[in-house]
Amino acid sequence: MKTECGINARGLVLDILIETEKGQEYVNLLLKRVLDKYNYLDGRDKAFIKRLTEGVTERRLQLDYILGRFSKLPLSKCKPLIRNLLRMGAYQILFMDSVPDSAACNEAVKLAVSRHFQQLKGYVNGVLRSLSREKEKLEWPDKKKNPVLYLSVMYSMPEWIVKMWLADYGPENTEKILEGLLEPRPVTIRLSGRLSEEVKKELLADLKECGAGPVPHPYLPYAYLLQKSEGVASLPGFAGGLFTVQDVSSMLVTECALAGRAKTEVLLDVCAAPGGKAVHAADRLTGSGRVEARDVSEYKAGLIAENARRLGISNLEVTVWDATVPDEGKKESADVVLADLPCSGLGVIGRKPDIKYRVTPDSLREVAALQRRILAVSAEYVKPGGTLIYSTCTINKEENEEQAAWFADNFPFSFRSLDEGLPRELRNRESAAGMCRLLPGIHKTDGFFIAAFVREG
Repeated sequence: MKTECGINARGLVLDILIETEKGQEYVNLLLKRVLDKYNYLDGRDKAFIKRLTEGVTERRLQLDYILGRFSKLPLSKCKPLIRNLLRMGAYQILFMDSVPDSAACNEAVKLAVSRHFQQLKGYVNGVLRSLSREKEKLEWPDKKKNPVLYLSVMYSMPEWIVKMWLADYGPENTEKILEGLLEPRPVTIRLSGRLSEEVKKELLADLKECGAGPVPHPYLPYAYLLQKSEGVASLPGFAGGLFTVQDVSSMLVTECALAGRAKTEVLLDVCAAPGGKAVHAADRLTGSGRVEARDVSEYKAGLIAENARRLGISNLEVTVWDATVPDEGKKESADVVLADLPCSGLGVIGRKPDIKYRVTPDSLREVAALQRRILAVSAEYVKPGGTLIYSTCTINKEENEEQAAWFADNFPFSFRSLDEGLPRELRNRESAAGMCRLLPGIHKTDGFFIAAFVREG
């Protein structure tokens, strides 16, 4: 399939997938770079490239399982280019009704030849033609006999993650989570707090007129779901800072941080990039408090500053600082400390599907150790009577509930109820006790964890 400009769309997808499999860069960043480079492509071509790239990445394990039934050679033994060509063909055959099976097969063969794998064109053609003939008779793992393998294959999730979630959440909720991670992810926007009702109405009308169709999110009055996820930066009001892209789970962190406090003069965000929570907090504290947003590099600090500039935020200061290094000058200086820390990212697999192939049990343990180091340092910045919020975008207990319990046991902090900062739908015994877990497929957000503590004394 060549675009009107003569660019081979499938070839672009193939290159992205090969690079993604190397594990050096996330697929969403590679995809963005390609679409930005070829921004003159027709909207349909861009949509095709995006759908095929994301679909193959999301379904990689399932596709490999299926292809293994038709290939005499294990896919792990294939050249990366051939392996990803087969995945692309299989995805089109199984999941893209708009693409004829014959086109999926023929284009894969053409790409193999054009990339100097002439000798393997018969192999590629044979595997994909066999799949096309047999696709209505595919056999899947037995759910009762081997539930782990079944869930792993059907939802393309590594078995060790499936086992972990089954232990944490049980079979019913685990399958809901897995289903949720494969569902389309609408873009959520947060309206600026400085909008008058009149400006807000005009903005929503403009967004509706251009096809973005904003729908109110049930959890927060200033959050909206967009029906159009492409080209958000070109939508009315974005450049002028009237709204920003942010998931509701992230917005709830700020809500929980500020809820129930009579006064917040200083809020310190220790790992702030790209700045969504810090900018949200500064927006909420306009005229009453200020925010210091920190991160480890000039690049990340620049992302925060740019976010704040576009949204017209003036009560936010950006600092380059390594959160693992104590800053004696900040001891007991903050009313609120946000510790939204590096994590495995398992709660946002729906948006970054290759996370599930990159994280390992060892890397999970390493990041949990890093979280404890940062929490120990961050605890010193909280004033007596002040608040510390610990949050992650993951959903495994080792990085969440276990970390929160460790912190409460080892530092002069007590859990603080989250209920004032949460919508009624999310309030329960856990939130009243200071912890909130948001799960894909169960709640209307990304996967997230929030814990709140108050410093004693």
